[in-house]
Amino acid sequence: MPLTNVPLIQLFASQQARTRRDRLCAALRQLITDGTLRQGERLPSSRLLAVDLSLSRVTVEAAYAQLESEGCLLRHSGKGTFVAADLPAPRRPTPASSTAAPALSSRGSNIVASGGCDDPLFPLAFAAGSPDLRAFPHAIWRRLVAQRLRHTPEKMMGYGAPQGLAELREAVARYLAQARGVRCDAGQIIILTSSQQALQMLAMLLCDPGDTIWLEEPGYRGAYHAFNSAGATIGTLELDDEGAKIPDRPAAKLIYLTPSHQYPTGATMSLTRRLAWLAYARAHGSWLIEDDYDSEFYYGAQPAPALQGLDKAGRVLYLGTFSKTLFPSLRLAYLAVPPALVDACCRMRSVMDGHSAQLMQAVTADFLDRGHFQAHLRLMRKLYGSRRELLLTELATKLGDRLHPLSHQHGLQLTATLPDGGEKKLTRQALQAGLVLPRLSPLYQGDAQQEGWLLGFSALAPAEIVSAVEKLARVFAG
Repeated sequence: MPLTNVPLIQLFASQQARTRRDRLCAALRQLITDGTLRQGERLPSSRLLAVDLSLSRVTVEAAYAQLESEGCLLRHSGKGTFVAADLPAPRRPTPASSTAAPALSSRGSNIVASGGCDDPLFPLAFAAGSPDLRAFPHAIWRRLVAQRLRHTPEKMMGYGAPQGLAELREAVARYLAQARGVRCDAGQIIILTSSQQALQMLAMLLCDPGDTIWLEEPGYRGAYHAFNSAGATIGTLELDDEGAKIPDRPAAKLIYLTPSHQYPTGATMSLTRRLAWLAYARAHGSWLIEDDYDSEFYYGAQPAPALQGLDKAGRVLYLGTFSKTLFPSLRLAYLAVPPALVDACCRMRSVMDGHSAQLMQAVTADFLDRGHFQAHLRLMRKLYGSRRELLLTELATKLGDRLHPLSHQHGLQLTATLPDGGEKKLTRQALQAGLVLPRLSPLYQGDAQQEGWLLGFSALAPAEIVSAVEKLARVFAG
């Protein structure tokens, strides 16, 4: 909806606030909260809006600044002013003529009740898990895209194999062998849209309703959603300094682990514990899903080799993604499975959505094979490492003991606990200040929840980190 139409003019004129700035704030706030202005929608420049409403530009700038401080708007220098992507979706009234709500299946009801998985549309402070898209080698990527379209346009426009483009599978297998010690060939690689799709596929292929699945506690909610939607009975795994502990109870059919960099605590599973899990899986016929979601980003010693590389019985399913190493909208992930599961995975993929985009698969293969991927990772490790150090310094200087960072030698976010609690209240107050603080406590399934946040830093420039910590300090100060 253009902001210059009748509804805004009428709302502005009807407001009872004393100043023009407050009247404009109230009108825009109402359009945002009732959903007329949607998340991510761009607003007119202050100059244009001032002309249309017969206001001074100073007044419009002041209104925009106020709404930005409340978390309603986002302002990006050189790009414009946008409706904040993190506002809760408005609830529209049900039309009087509508019939009863549709009857969902039990699985559908469980999925809706879970709340789903939401990712931020903008790299807000401190939204977790987003790479810095400003630092991506756009020129190289554009050149590779142009070359593929120039030489093989018809091939890139047709249907693809459910298993994935052979060139990309070969490139991924080589990379995993060299960088992560994964033992597989291209025939064992399945190219998927996302790691979430891989988890959903494995849940549907390997779980019957009521089967027992074990997840780390705290752990990745996306895994919980995938297995819960398949009707699995979900149990939790306690963590200690060596990683997920093997429980003394009847065996699980599937066990989801993040051994290289536990999500979200950052702990690394010891070799002794890894060997124990492999022995357990072999003895009980369990599948181990190894989610190696961000092992590429390490800031000290290199991460331990993949659990899959130690597996001699073919019980480990290895999962990785390009969403964090390249960019999220690429929508490419990979799964390395034992040979016996390849055909089943390909058939399941053909039922789900067929295949991933041919062009993006081909360009990604070129990016890996020509050395650009490793060069990009080296640069990003250096960049993100400096930002991590800056964030730690700023937190220690401006917040002291109010936040306690956990293990932080890997990854794109820093998990910090709140020793004095207050997670929900502080999160709400921070949102009003324009900060997104992904909460730690929802990653627990049981009652013993630890409060804190996952502070994403990788997509934030140094000045943005400093400013965000200053805002957070003011939130604590009240």
